[in-house]
Amino acid sequence: MFINQEYIEGLLHDAKNTPEADISKILDKAERMEGLSPPEAAALLVSGNPDNLRRIFLIAGEIKRRIYGSRVVMFAPVYVSDYCVNRCVYCSYNKSHAFARRRLTMDELRKEVLELERMGHKRLALEAGEHDAMCPIEYILECIDTIYSMKLENGEIRRVNVNIAATTEENYKKLKAARIGTYILFQETYHRKAYERLHILGPKSNYEYHLTAFDRAMKAGIDDVGGGVLFGLADPYFEALGLMLHNEHLEKEFGVGFHTISVPRLRPAAGIDIADFTSLVDDETFEKIVAVIRLAVPFTGMILSTRETREMRGKLLKAGISQLSAGSCAEVGGYSQMGKPGGSNPQFMVNDDRDALSVISGLMDDGYIPSFCTACYRSGRTGDRFMSLAKSGQIKNVCLPNALMTLCEYSMDYGSESFRQKADGAIRREIQGIANEKIRRKTEQSLDKIRGGERDFFI
Repeated sequence: MFINQEYIEGLLHDAKNTPEADISKILDKAERMEGLSPPEAAALLVSGNPDNLRRIFLIAGEIKRRIYGSRVVMFAPVYVSDYCVNRCVYCSYNKSHAFARRRLTMDELRKEVLELERMGHKRLALEAGEHDAMCPIEYILECIDTIYSMKLENGEIRRVNVNIAATTEENYKKLKAARIGTYILFQETYHRKAYERLHILGPKSNYEYHLTAFDRAMKAGIDDVGGGVLFGLADPYFEALGLMLHNEHLEKEFGVGFHTISVPRLRPAAGIDIADFTSLVDDETFEKIVAVIRLAVPFTGMILSTRETREMRGKLLKAGISQLSAGSCAEVGGYSQMGKPGGSNPQFMVNDDRDALSVISGLMDDGYIPSFCTACYRSGRTGDRFMSLAKSGQIKNVCLPNALMTLCEYSMDYGSESFRQKADGAIRREIQGIANEKIRRKTEQSLDKIRGGERDFFI
């Protein structure tokens, strides 16, 4: 098995004795955007030298700028069912928790999607608990089809990523045929003993079946997979190295690793007392882990949800985060119920409760370009094809133009006059960064067409 507890613990133990000269060489390597091996990442994680920490953050910020520029990809989750057969200690959907559970009908899902389209979202992450009777794969496929079929004026969802329980290769083939974007699955914790203690009952209690889900997904033809752990369940440095080893395994077996890595932290939720958890991660440690992951896998997207506060999200964007949720609701049917009494049971407590427009406007205030681009998936730039473009630097020739065109589209459809002026200023500033003159001219022409009422241009 590619996750070996003793090996990871040995890496962390041995890393404490890494000479400063070796750490300097590791940071030099990271600065060249060559990525890091698990032992090299371990050395940076355990280093307590403030000078090393400062350089880690400087390099992480530089990598972020060189690869992603000022772009931040936007998305929102949509929860379709909170029925679950698992008893996971950290989750509000725990089978033993008593609350009125819900599964959206297709009409209810349409209401959710309409609200998300009114926010301007183009990319969703479909979320559901695990329950073969109430939430079988056929239901998930119907949800995906319903989402793709929805259109409100200029609003439409162009990419549906899917975060559902580990399943069979046959079911992954069905998801592939349904045109999903990225298949996302959190290992929750790579520490086997912690995993077995926290997953008391249900299919998810099978550590190895859960761990090898991406192998089955990739064999089924899904070449964009997104990993993650729930920081706070076990030693956070152990978890970070688990992610690195999992990514290394996928690269070895399938030629491409994680398309994205998510970094959620354990947060309060119904039925959960986080004071019972002894591995909670403080802000400084969390920021360091995000930065080291960015150094280790410079070309992998990093996702942050509204579990974090506005202030922490701002810090982590500088440390390497490239995708951000906005206006999120973490409960089934929550978007159409916003502002109404009652509601379902949220999976976790949201800490950045700004609406989508406020998040997007705030990003521009901070010098970022919010991007609603889904072009790579729609153009077949997935898996190893995407990674080869990213590593060669050629991805810049499509990502920035697409980000600018989708921001212009968003501002025209959802922004006030002052918002449009802000967006136009950001677009004028950033368009000069398109080095290829032919692509820059094409982008300018498309921007004019968008302002004239046409939509959905991409390179």
